[in-house]
Amino acid sequence: MNLEEKVVAHDAIYDGAIINVERQTVELPNGKKAYREIVHHSGAVAVMAITDENKMILVRQWRSPIGRSTLEIPAGKLDQRDDADPKHAAIRELNEEIRLHPNHLERLAGFYSSVGFSDEYMTLYLATDLQPVQSELPRDQGENLTIKAYSVDELRTMVDNGEIEDAKTVMAVWRFEMMALKK
Repeated sequence: MNLEEKVVAHDAIYDGAIINVERQTVELPNGKKAYREIVHHSGAVAVMAITDENKMILVRQWRSPIGRSTLEIPAGKLDQRDDADPKHAAIRELNEEIRLHPNHLERLAGFYSSVGFSDEYMTLYLATDLQPVQSELPRDQGENLTIKAYSVDELRTMVDNGEIEDAKTVMAVWRFEMMALKK
């Protein structure tokens, strides 16, 4: 069965610093028309930063869309400084958010964050052998963070009790648990 929709028209709705939004008119496989509102995003990275003590570093920050702070792994969007290189973005985000540089950086996975309305593609990295940065990059304007490292047992409990609800961070915790089981 053919599931492909063909875009027959698109209208720009919003052009912003982080996202662009368009409304598409699509022709469905049965020939009927429908509308799609699409959020376009430059792409993002997320980093499981693991300390020498085998703890994962999380940042707590305010998230306006949900009106509260969240615990998350370091992450951020690709921008012009990265020249479309997710690895560069991961190293930059670690510097900006937790002031550490990884001597080992490994791509673990790539995924779409919410395919129902957005084309945001996120690359997840594992960062180890962390060292203080030589030169600190400025944080994003208005970005206020608290930083703390947690053991796999603490993280598991925090996911179970709903203290960690951010999808990329839940995924990272589960991956960290898998890594702990292999040891």
